[in-house]
Amino acid sequence: MHVRPVCKSRPIPWNKGLLVGQKKPLQPKHVWSIRVRLEVAQMWRDLSLFNLAIDSKLRACDLVKLRVDEICSSATVRVRATVVQKKTGRPVQFEITEQTRTSLEIWLRSIRTTGSRYLFPSRLHARPHLSTRQYSRLVHRWVDGIGLESISYGTHSMRRTKATQIYRKTGNLRAVQLLLGHTKLESTVRYLGIEVDDALNIAEQIEL
Repeated sequence: MHVRPVCKSRPIPWNKGLLVGQKKPLQPKHVWSIRVRLEVAQMWRDLSLFNLAIDSKLRACDLVKLRVDEICSSATVRVRATVVQKKTGRPVQFEITEQTRTSLEIWLRSIRTTGSRYLFPSRLHARPHLSTRQYSRLVHRWVDGIGLESISYGTHSMRRTKATQIYRKTGNLRAVQLLLGHTKLESTVRYLGIEVDDALNIAEQIEL
């Protein structure tokens, strides 16, 4: 007698109905739109966090744990800072632009009275600093606010934004690798989503 095999139901994938893959970097016009909205609303924490996320190109886990003494010398915000990455254990340097320093100086006036050693303290008493989940929610709120589809963006969008622009303007992968703190150049290539067409476009701009 032929016995029919029992058909087991497959588990539903965790990402069913969700958009997966790399999150889009912001375009320059998006960056300025978000900055203007946050500044007009005088949301100094969000503006400082946004600006520093773009400048630093740090992963979310490193950004939310930034300490005041890592970006300040006494009462002055540094022009450059160095952070040891949690994922690789390697130090990475980043620039702090003038507009970022300005927003940070305003924000620091508020948190210095709290005695927090973290640059972005959590508003929840159980946590000393902003969590990556809270940061992710803020990113979605920022992109929603300028009419973008938030499902296409995330915390890695912040990390990729300036790196992508640097690569597009210079074609210098090694520089981007150093700025992102990648140990392998191949990781940078994958992270930026570089395709053959990108490489050819750069090559076509060089005449010998």
